[in-house]
Amino acid sequence: MQAGSPARAPATGAPKRHVGRTRPRYAPEFKTEAIALVRRVAAEGASTGGAAPLTRVARDLGVSVETLRAWVKQDDIDGGRRDGLTTEERAELVQLRRENRLLKMEREVLKKAAVFFAKEGDTIR
Repeated sequence: MQAGSPARAPATGAPKRHVGRTRPRYAPEFKTEAIALVRRVAAEGASTGGAAPLTRVARDLGVSVETLRAWVKQDDIDGGRRDGLTTEERAELVQLRRENRLLKMEREVLKKAAVFFAKEGDTIR
């Protein structure tokens, strides 16, 4: 395969397509341990003046610095050490938005059905 050419699926020769997530999912235990490690390295680094804990831990674990920063931030929010939406509140918000979208679609269908049946009733008379 040449550099810059798209990857081909073996059987069809068509380009491979990524379906769904493009990022790997990490186990909750891995996230918890990574956050604890950042906090431990930060505590040790405060006394020794070492490199930034997020950068060191991210490099050691093979995780992006921004991903690790987001995990630590969300843990601070969930722990009440920082303002923001907790994980549970975010999940509830997602569920409510999904439900709201469904209700709006159902309302539009009912409006169209009412107009349709109103017209049908006028032609029967």
